[in-house]
Amino acid sequence: MTNERLRGAMAAANFTKNGLAEQLKISTKTVERWITQDRCPHPGLRLKVARALDRDETYLWPELLAGSRSTTATLSELVEIWPTRPEVPHEVWRSLMKQAGDHIDVLVYAGGFLVESLDFVNVVRTKAHAGVQVRILLGESDSPEVKARAREEGLPSLPQRCQSTLEYLRETMNQPMVDIRTHRTTLYNSIYRFGDSMLVNTHSYGAYAAKSPVQHLQKVPGGRLFSYYLDSFEAAWKTGRPA
Repeated sequence: MTNERLRGAMAAANFTKNGLAEQLKISTKTVERWITQDRCPHPGLRLKVARALDRDETYLWPELLAGSRSTTATLSELVEIWPTRPEVPHEVWRSLMKQAGDHIDVLVYAGGFLVESLDFVNVVRTKAHAGVQVRILLGESDSPEVKARAREEGLPSLPQRCQSTLEYLRETMNQPMVDIRTHRTTLYNSIYRFGDSMLVNTHSYGAYAAKSPVQHLQKVPGGRLFSYYLDSFEAAWKTGRPA
């Protein structure tokens, strides 16, 4: 594609390709690429071009606006952030579970608090009966990755907790809309997706997941955070083995 806005602005300001290149102290070929290949200069040079042509940068390169919109949309995806997982109100978890109308996706190692404090087994049973697709990825209890995380977090019971959560959920496995797998991936984030909402529990070396921050994300057209974490879930899902 050619940049007709730049070509027109140069003509209006009585600049040839050679003249603009000379003023900016760059090669004529560089200006030629801006026009014929719609290349976008780096920020400092863009500003000089805009000043020389008495035009706004976003007029000459409208894709800059698209980037700005994407950034704004991405920021809009962040609903709330809590310093630790226990600070996420139970009402938030329950509300998100209740509103999920198509998908519930969970990526954890153990996620014991779900079944112990949030009645998640009953949620899975009820939602699956209502036609919601439920996918759950639990850490493979005897895997090197889970054992390493147990050492790093100082939580020696983690392998047993992975197995315990699986035992809680076993009664839901025969339901058509429920798919439970185990995985051996290194867990960088625990992901809890409820339809177009998501809670992301980040992980840091030497800290329990419960003591780590949680982001509440809401899918927004043009945003990139929700899809970024969903892609991560899908990648982990592909590695999973039926529980």
